Amino acid sequence: MKEKLDKRAQLVTEARAIIELADTEKREITAEEQVSYDKIIEDVGKLTVEINRLQKLLEIEAGITKDVKFDSLKPNVASKDSGGDKEFRKKAFVKFLKGGINSLDEADKRALDATTDADGAYTVPDEEFVARLLKDVDDMVIIRSLATKFQLTKAASLGIPTLEADPADADWTTELLTGSEDSTMEFGKREFTPSPFAKRIKISKALISKSALPIEDIVRSRLAYKFAVTEEKAYMTGNGTGKPLGLFVASADGIPTSRDVSTDNTSTAITFDGLQNAKYSLKSQYLAKADWIFHRDALKMLAKIKDTDGRYMWQQSVIVGQPDMLLIRPHYMSEYAPNTFTADQYVGMIGDFSFYWIVDALDMQLQRLIELYAETNQIGYIARKEGDGMPVMGSAFARVKLAAGS
Repeated sequence: MKEKLDKRAQLVTEARAIIELADTEKREITAEEQVSYDKIIEDVGKLTVEINRLQKLLEIEAGITKDVKFDSLKPNVASKDSGGDKEFRKKAFVKFLKGGINSLDEADKRALDATTDADGAYTVPDEEFVARLLKDVDDMVIIRSLATKFQLTKAASLGIPTLEADPADADWTTELLTGSEDSTMEFGKREFTPSPFAKRIKISKALISKSALPIEDIVRSRLAYKFAVTEEKAYMTGNGTGKPLGLFVASADGIPTSRDVSTDNTSTAITFDGLQNAKYSLKSQYLAKADWIFHRDALKMLAKIKDTDGRYMWQQSVIVGQPDMLLIRPHYMSEYAPNTFTADQYVGMIGDFSFYWIVDALDMQLQRLIELYAETNQIGYIARKEGDGMPVMGSAFARVKLAAGS
């Protein structure tokens, strides 16, 4: 990790040397220099992705080392007699993943509360599996790790009361008077209704039978990746119909167009003044916890931009575990942030992402398919989950937008 951070810092120094040379000679950078600069910044972006991936892997490995007890998979006669012990539930669930519903005896079925289907076997995963799935998704994407998360256990939706209109300010008056009557205070409601999404994967029977790792870890890692990508895209650009409402979608129910900031940007580029305008459009309470999100393609512009004192605004981290900084606020890169640099397009955002709320339903099901992939000696798994999300306070965000074309 440290080697990659140092290498990235060296590449950034080389890229900025190209800009500095052109500035010193009071000229625009040449076409050849531009090609070299773009190639270096592309490498910087790739290294940043690798660094973020390594950081998440280190966190996951630390959690596994701390939390997973591999000897819990060994037979436990005392637990089996009870039929509901957590250790036995986990062992029964592993048996289900490997051998299906027919591999379970009556004690296993009682532990998992399993049901039988004519075309396959269904069961509700044990609670530890579901919790780890959600945790893995947190580690693999940006928005979930920054957002506020809720879990539904029984209700079909989650309603949140909102204050749509405040009363007017209080009146200075005398001891016996009560001030003017005000009827402008209004309440509303935000409703989250988790929508279903699913993914199907195939795993070799040989891998299942010969793997040295617990099979549920293999299944979980693939599902976590697929679910993470689906959710991240929706949290960024979902239209709110049968899926979450995205941060980069203008909506009165989420972030309205009044929170778009394009002033001082050009129709093709982000500028120092444009970023300053976006940052300081946030109230101080939101700004204190605000983060930037851009696509890595935006890095080519951000790495060039200087403040009025000639200092580069984007400062890459050289310390493990610390994020990059932009205008003294943490900067994160997402592959699913917009990266079309033409007039009137969104190209990034700053905000307090704790005001993006995510609601997960816990009724996840796992289906095991045996006959469908028999010819290829594989077993299929289908996972289904339900979730929703939306920005709940538009004023906590500012979208960076390019200027309109002429």
